Amino acid sequence: MTTQINSKWSCDVCTYDNYHSSLKCVMCRRPKLQLSQAQDIYSLRDELPVEPQPQLIEASGEIDNRDKIIDSNLVDALNEQFNTDLKISDRANSPENEEASSSLETRALTKWSCAACTYQNWPKSFKCIMCGTRGPRKTSPSPDHSLCEPPTIITKRVKSPEKDLAATINTDSNICTLKRSSSRRRLDDINSNYDRAWLAACVGVVQGDWSPIAAYLHAGGDPTRSLTSTEVTLLNRPSAFDTGHTLVHLAVRFHREEILSNLLNGINATSSSTTVKRVPSHVAHQLADEIGKHFLSTIRVRKSLMPCPFVTEFATFSLPYEIEELPRPVQRQLLDELLDRNVQHELEIEEVPPVINWSSEVCDGLCSRLYALWNRSAGDCLLDSLMQSTWGIFDKDNILRKALADCLHESNMMFYPRWKEYEAWQAKQLEFCLDEYQWAEDWAALVSQAERPGSSLAQLHVFALAHVLRRPIIVYAVKYVKNYRGDRLGYTNFEGVYLPLLWESSFCIKSPITLAYTRGHFSSLVPVEPLPRGKSTTYLPLVDHDHKLLPIHFVTKSEMGHEENILKQWLDVCLTENGLLLARQRLHKRPLLVAQMLEEWLNYYRKQAQMTITPFSRPISIQDYSSEGESEQE
Repeated sequence: MTTQINSKWSCDVCTYDNYHSSLKCVMCRRPKLQLSQAQDIYSLRDELPVEPQPQLIEASGEIDNRDKIIDSNLVDALNEQFNTDLKISDRANSPENEEASSSLETRALTKWSCAACTYQNWPKSFKCIMCGTRGPRKTSPSPDHSLCEPPTIITKRVKSPEKDLAATINTDSNICTLKRSSSRRRLDDINSNYDRAWLAACVGVVQGDWSPIAAYLHAGGDPTRSLTSTEVTLLNRPSAFDTGHTLVHLAVRFHREEILSNLLNGINATSSSTTVKRVPSHVAHQLADEIGKHFLSTIRVRKSLMPCPFVTEFATFSLPYEIEELPRPVQRQLLDELLDRNVQHELEIEEVPPVINWSSEVCDGLCSRLYALWNRSAGDCLLDSLMQSTWGIFDKDNILRKALADCLHESNMMFYPRWKEYEAWQAKQLEFCLDEYQWAEDWAALVSQAERPGSSLAQLHVFALAHVLRRPIIVYAVKYVKNYRGDRLGYTNFEGVYLPLLWESSFCIKSPITLAYTRGHFSSLVPVEPLPRGKSTTYLPLVDHDHKLLPIHFVTKSEMGHEENILKQWLDVCLTENGLLLARQRLHKRPLLVAQMLEEWLNYYRKQAQMTITPFSRPISIQDYSSEGESEQE
């Protein structure tokens, strides 16, 4: 048998000596004499072992099962011999051609899976031979196609078994497809563009890329669609994708907070969400830019064991009391254009028990109701909400993000041990542990997230920002992340108090700022400013609706069990008549630039109020205001 396989036949045109199993001359493509070809094939077939189950091979043209039942080992042997001929030919002596020839062996046998019935068809077939579904779109040939012959198109079925076999082998051996990565090829196996967009959106969630998700939703994709078992197989990442998972499930699983926020906002969108937002920093954008520059000038770095950036000037934002003086219709318009009604409704009504404003003693008796400001969803919602709670602007220049990144990078030796101890304690509660390599890998990922604009942030980043701002941060959060049906998907773990524990308490102020966390999104919670002659203090609960103390994040093992004493050390704490533990938030006089920004913003609604009261009279001109932010007497 070895002698027969290794013997060669001479081409009668170019005289090139071809291997015996070659059906055409490797050099000039002259067909081998049909008679000798058939004899060689069948003599070789007699010596090969026959599988008990034959394989169906398709040739172009009408289907005849009698002609299609052939030995799979015979096809593999002849295909291997044909590729061997290509490798030893003179044209394959160069390195480029040798690489192309080796890739041909894999590409020639690549089948495509029917999207309807999953039957594995040969590359030559344009339609599925089982159900007639059209195959994947053919791509343009790659540059290395110059080494391959175009596939032979057979338009007439040959009755002879020898000719059927020769045509089948010739067709299968000469198919050359575009070289592509395995992941791209799996996506191309899906028949429609809509399905490819869906799989790309799933991959986008895992990679943290919003672009393919937005493209899928813009094309009319269903945000509640779930992965099927076939799609999970095509994605070929069992550790990431499971059958039944939606985009929301994936966002929760991989902690893509901003993607989760965008998805849930789109699903839960109501008519109120289409309201045009008119926030102070957008109306008075030049003043907002000046405020940002001023805030940047207040950041310093202490040359010590704790080289963490910190602010040297404090501000606490609140809504001006003049809002209460506007007519009801104008007041309602202002709040619609300023607040996030969805967040407010979820925290006060949808969540059971409510998260904010649940105590009438605090809201009505102490005039300390909190309002959720509308915030951007561009990936920096935590930083934006902190800037809104302090200076009333967004962190559009990434000032606070840069300070956060510098804090974790320069002071990692201070933050890492406390973070690791706290996370290890939480892991122990869940009965699992990590090795040192995994701890280092998780820490590096958190530091990297802090440096990348638009990336979602975690609990550690809130803790670090409390040190940058040198004050406590209280987060009122929903306890569970839910899908559009209200089903619980997992814990949020953001609720609680974040204290600048690595600083000396005398170096920080005790007046906290408050944030809300809902739907993977942070929002600023601010009060309404008291009347000018009233008290300049707001009261914030340090317990939840069930009077359970809010957790303090990143405490050490030695500090656990002393939470109430720690709160009294870092906050100005008091008790109500009913025994509620509260923290005092001091509302100092507004910085000049912030006061000017609010006055320019309020002027718009004052004009609306004047038009409402006297619609047929000439609007009264708005007077200028003093540098102290107080209105002059008209």
